[in-house]
Amino acid sequence: MSIRQLHTLDHCRSAAALERRIWGYEGGEDVIPPAVMVVSLKRGAVLLGACAEDDALEGYAYAVPSVKDGRAGLWSHALGVVPEARGRGLGTALKMAQRQRALAAGVDLVEWSCDPLQAATAHLNFARLGVVVEEYEVDLYGASGSPLHRGVPTDRFMVEWNITTPHVERRLAAAGREAAAPAGQRKASPPIGVRDSAVVAAVLVNPTRPAGDWLAPGDAALDVEGSRVLVEIPSNFTEMLRDEPALALEWRSSTRAIFQAYFARGYRAVDFFLAREHGRGQYLLARAAS
Repeated sequence: MSIRQLHTLDHCRSAAALERRIWGYEGGEDVIPPAVMVVSLKRGAVLLGACAEDDALEGYAYAVPSVKDGRAGLWSHALGVVPEARGRGLGTALKMAQRQRALAAGVDLVEWSCDPLQAATAHLNFARLGVVVEEYEVDLYGASGSPLHRGVPTDRFMVEWNITTPHVERRLAAAGREAAAPAGQRKASPPIGVRDSAVVAAVLVNPTRPAGDWLAPGDAALDVEGSRVLVEIPSNFTEMLRDEPALALEWRSSTRAIFQAYFARGYRAVDFFLAREHGRGQYLLARAAS
């Protein structure tokens, strides 16, 4: 598998076809038009493809130039990998290549949106890439044509990836060492709370409760004081959307209230601890001064 920069209209059509395949969009409204994509590539946008030996496109990342508070950057609009190619580090590889393109363009900020209830995505973004989040958008994309969203509001984190900071460079170096290790020597995801001893003292503001084969959100405490707090989410939200949509909607409403309350009080999301064996993950929120 190789990561290549793509340029042509045919490349853009292939990316659009991959977008339909990954998200299962039923109409054309949600898919990036190839004609728009190819023009944007001539004015600073970046389209990267993860290509197999037969040149088949198995993943892609698309970003456009952006400006935030006068600071130039890239807005990464889409990143996707086909199901059969997941678990091989392609998402990380595409983001690393995107970082290199941003540095070559002279910018040090890459942003994108992500669903705060997708634990695998949170693990990539926070644990491997070192992003931070302090903005929460309610129903950012409105009703979606993807069955993966199942009628639940498309609430999103607005992710900041400050690609030259020491924190990011440490996370990328660790991810690189793990990727280079033989498969039998790669370490499993660290258990919740091992990265920083101060995490042990952080209060979990939404202890979960069992609901059959699922986890349900507990009553959330929105007024906890402290330098750090933890917010728990299920690790199987996509399956929950399909099989228990009412519970998925409950999770959306509950975590929306939590993130909005704590972000408004000066906290931001700075890390994520995934415990797949327990069916959950936890965000670490810290006050900006910390």
